[in-house]
Amino acid sequence: MTRTPLIAGNWKMNLNMGEAIDLVQAIKADIDVSKKDVDVLVAPPFTYISEVARTVDKSGILIAGQNMHWDHSGAYTGEISAYMLQDTGCTHVILGHSERRNLFGETDEIIDRKVKAALERGLVPIVCVGETLEQREKGKTFDVIKDQLNMSLDNLKKNKSMPPSTVLAYEPVWAIGTGKTASPEQAQEVHAFIRTWLNKNFGPNIASSVRILYGGSVKPTNAAELMSQQDIDGALIGGASLKADSFIKIIHYND
Repeated sequence: MTRTPLIAGNWKMNLNMGEAIDLVQAIKADIDVSKKDVDVLVAPPFTYISEVARTVDKSGILIAGQNMHWDHSGAYTGEISAYMLQDTGCTHVILGHSERRNLFGETDEIIDRKVKAALERGLVPIVCVGETLEQREKGKTFDVIKDQLNMSLDNLKKNKSMPPSTVLAYEPVWAIGTGKTASPEQAQEVHAFIRTWLNKNFGPNIASSVRILYGGSVKPTNAAELMSQQDIDGALIGGASLKADSFIKIIHYND
């Protein structure tokens, strides 16, 4: 099965409103002129989502939230629900990013609850997994990835059902914002492991449909080589997504 590549920009806590709009207008202009055989997604800070969604209207650019709460409403000061994301124009939400896990103490169990809530609301989850440098050096990469998948997607496993639109993202923690990048061979090895896990737990149709992104210092200079790997279906991009020229070059990785 052919999987359409997904190029996703995670803006994290960066940019002001004017910069956000200028950035997405430049991406939209490029797509309008040269439509590529890729899906393009941006994940702005919460406060910019509505305006970004209005700016990209009918362009095909997808919008994601960077996080969400597992309840649909309630007394959760400072939190955002799946409904609120959807109401502002989001179709996707990033869940389990290593920064949420490591800086804010999110557990696999919390991520599992969020995945369940996102799917109930009709949002497509982009579920992140990845190992630290210490875990890799101790040879624990596959054990860590397996445990994160098993527990972060526990509800889906229990139901033996995963929507084929679900997106997974492998982001080695040691390569995020460090300038270090997993070699294409290292990344492919883990992506293939994830695809095998999908086949074991959800069957060959889901395994061949679900897109698995690579995240970790993706740049215009390494995007094509990473994307040439059999099981890498796109990129979850941090710093290089904040500048129109670098993000657009990654969108055009196959030119």
